[in-house]
Amino acid sequence: LLGQILDQWFESEPLKATLATDAVIGAMASPHTPGSGYVLLHHVMGELEGRKGAWGYVAGGMGALSQAIARAATAQGAHIFTEKVVCQVLLGKDGQVQGVVLQDGTEVRSKLVLSNASPQITFLELTPQEQLPKDFVQRIRQVDTRSPVTKINVAVDRLPSFLAAPNARDSQPLPHHQCSIHLNCESTHLLHQAFTEATRGHPSSRPMIELCIPSALDPGLAPRGCHVVSLFTQYTPSVLAGGQPWDEQARNAYADTVFDCIEAYAPGFKASVIGRDILTPPDLERIFGLPSGNIFHGGMSLDQLYFARPAPSYSGYRSPVPGLYLCGSGAHPGGGVMGAAGRNAAQVALEDFRHL
Repeated sequence: LLGQILDQWFESEPLKATLATDAVIGAMASPHTPGSGYVLLHHVMGELEGRKGAWGYVAGGMGALSQAIARAATAQGAHIFTEKVVCQVLLGKDGQVQGVVLQDGTEVRSKLVLSNASPQITFLELTPQEQLPKDFVQRIRQVDTRSPVTKINVAVDRLPSFLAAPNARDSQPLPHHQCSIHLNCESTHLLHQAFTEATRGHPSSRPMIELCIPSALDPGLAPRGCHVVSLFTQYTPSVLAGGQPWDEQARNAYADTVFDCIEAYAPGFKASVIGRDILTPPDLERIFGLPSGNIFHGGMSLDQLYFARPAPSYSGYRSPVPGLYLCGSGAHPGGGVMGAAGRNAAQVALEDFRHL
């Protein structure tokens, strides 16, 4: 249990709760859920420029990372096609991959196919079911994809000023504006309470909020004097109690709750808002193909990690279909902006390609 680990090392409840947020981030779990300690490890195991456990912003926004990878690929002769929806993995009579079929009917032939989509989309929607073992299909169907995350992107006309550390007169970003700001995290009990509400189908009345202001470090993201604020919030259930839809009214009601909470820490925040974009779990699934809105393509619980990710006997990136590989967050070692699954899958695919 994460709570026990934190109790061994720390005395301060706000510090323990703030660390606990990285143990439940993206997970329908509480700090008291067995195995939650691993998720914290997963979020601090990496390093940035030699600093262990450090995180950073991508200059130019997260899209700049995709562009950097794309430039590296095209420099090596890769051809990249965007907005081309794949509707099926093409298989030969021997069950070997032959390429993919696009939505417009175009066939792209290839001896290898690497899928960065979730295991659910890759194996339950794109691959002909008769070519997959029944127990494998069953296992993929059973993956726990519950997600508590609602992401809210906000545009503001001034920098938030927090009661705990008010802005200077020149309104220039202070050190805390350039960090990850955790709200409603004064105690692990608050996090557990927020989780409990969501398990009953209700969005948290006092949500866990991770607030970042990327424009405080990267001014090019917003007009002069304005800022973009990224809110990573939980817990919101994928399915609301009583079968209520996540309609515009439900979306805005939850966002208002989040903004009321921020207002208590930073008076004037609500008045500074120019616009907001609310992405509930169903929105994250519809727009980005995240199963149930899960940012990791599936829970990072101990029964869905290592040799069992995405299914027992298939953690080595190869799938039951020869030539089809899984290289996204649903593969080992799981989600996060680290590229480990992609790199490992590429190594395996290259090794197999030499023998084709």
